[in-house]
Amino acid sequence: MAEDYALIETLRLMLKATGSDPRDELLQRALTSASRSIDKTCGRRFWLDPVPVTRTYRTAGRTVPEADGEVLLVDDIGDIEDLVVETGSGTSWSPLATGLVETIPENALLDSRPVTGLLLVGGAWASRRVRVTARFGWPAIPDDIEQATLIQANRLQRRKDSPEGVTGSAEWGVVRLSRRDPDVWNLIEQYVLPGFG
Repeated sequence: MAEDYALIETLRLMLKATGSDPRDELLQRALTSASRSIDKTCGRRFWLDPVPVTRTYRTAGRTVPEADGEVLLVDDIGDIEDLVVETGSGTSWSPLATGLVETIPENALLDSRPVTGLLLVGGAWASRRVRVTARFGWPAIPDDIEQATLIQANRLQRRKDSPEGVTGSAEWGVVRLSRRDPDVWNLIEQYVLPGFG
């Protein structure tokens, strides 16, 4: 189940709301919308599966040759404790020995980053399909993603006051809201996968 990237209590602090707020349901919806919007823009998600999940990959177009083997590009993996890698087809799968597969980038999980590739040491992914069981997502929600979620949720919550995409005051006049918040984009840009955003 998808998780929000910030807590409603933090959003309340940002809005200077104390205690229970009659807007809590709207604020929670804004947090969820902001979180899913960041997922779509980045082409990835930052929450971690609660239990291991099995995904199947076709190797065509997903492999990169390296000096010491071939790397299979996979979705973000945030926990490798129960990692299982198998090759085969829809009915017959063979697990690979633990020492044959290394995670790429090295030390990613120690740096709170996800594993994005599996190196087949000294070989090539000859099989057309690879099945991977792991906990997918990020090991922890990055601080930048949390902050971007809070800014975007605040923006969404205030959007009800500018239904035509225009806001303003008597002091500084009318302003058309930009399509993309520059601060949100600045925070999430480094996490966008190529081909997204």
